[in-house]
Amino acid sequence: VQLQASGGGLVQAGGSLRLSCAASGRTFSTYAMGWFRQAPGKEREFVAAISRSGSTYYADSVKGRFTITRDNVKNTVYLQMSSLKPEDTAVYYCAARRSLIYSSSASLYDYWGQGTQVTVSS
Repeated sequence: VQLQASGGGLVQAGGSLRLSCAASGRTFSTYAMGWFRQAPGKEREFVAAISRSGSTYYADSVKGRFTITRDNVKNTVYLQMSSLKPEDTAVYYCAARRSLIYSSSASLYDYWGQGTQVTVSS
């Protein structure tokens, strides 16, 4: 499967953005999906994930501010980000895992998108 992330940009602190990740192929519904991010000089970190059935899981740092959803008809996973903080600035990546359940471990994902830059100004 190929993944194409979009929706990043520059936003002021407290603002919102919605990231999208469009997947190719007809097997999107069989993948668990995740969002990760990587800030300059830091390791890639888990942000949110959603299982094939729609169960969700979030990093503590974004819980209550970010929402992950999926549309299996449009083959797209979304990350709605609200109350953004400067520390949310990073390149955001979507990933797909050939599994029923999600994971917060990047090494367990099989496919990755190219990333989209999110910059939050103070």
